Amino acid sequence: MTARGDFIQMFGGVFEHSPFIAERAYDAGLMLVPLTSKSVHDALTSIFRRASREERLGVLRAHPDLAGKLAVAGELTEDSKKEQAGAGLDRLSAAEHARFTELNTAYMKKFGFPFIIAVKGLTKDDILAAFEKRLHNSADEEFDTATAQVEKIALLRLQSLLPGH
Repeated sequence: MTARGDFIQMFGGVFEHSPFIAERAYDAGLMLVPLTSKSVHDALTSIFRRASREERLGVLRAHPDLAGKLAVAGELTEDSKKEQAGAGLDRLSAAEHARFTELNTAYMKKFGFPFIIAVKGLTKDDILAAFEKRLHNSADEEFDTATAQVEKIALLRLQSLLPGH
């Protein structure tokens, strides 16, 4: 495999199902050696921020619902599965699952993309509180909040891919 192919294989999933970000970062020569979580995050984030609004919306839409049907069916990416399990979203009561489903539906209806939050270090109660608060945001505020959360998730994923950096 080429260096480009290795890079894309390693970092293409950092932004959920959006390898175009890693492809563009590599092609633009933004990668500094040695690769660190910070340098790769800076490069990928600069590409994400320069992407069109439609492309960024596509990245948002590539994220799964929290505790949603993909989780129930066992069809999350490994990263998403670990992240949601770490927050206890794989161990919800029937009432909690119903509340997440209700909030996911309302959020998607209002904003047109799933609720996104970097769940590391949060409890299900923290997530529910953020969900309920963010449902009151304007569309522009929530787009900005969700893209910032995507960038935070990317950094957390890179820190686990590049430990010690």
